[in-house]
Amino acid sequence: MKTNTLSTEAETRLLNFFNTKIDPQDMAKAIRQVNYILALGVMREHETLQNGIDNLENSFFWLNELAEVLNPYLENE
Repeated sequence: MKTNTLSTEAETRLLNFFNTKIDPQDMAKAIRQVNYILALGVMREHETLQNGIDNLENSFFWLNELAEVLNPYLENE
């Protein structure tokens, strides 16, 4: 797995965003809701969708990973 590091500017912008604009838990909840709605919409519209399925799976995976970074409620205690 490839690991990318954020630039100092990107880290600063993310910290500023989450410190002044939105609560990380609210953002994680919104990401999960959008991810769920997108998945349902795609499945209902294209039941036999084959083209781009890998791209969609990757998109859903990374959105869920981002939500977990913001609010890790799926981790076992």
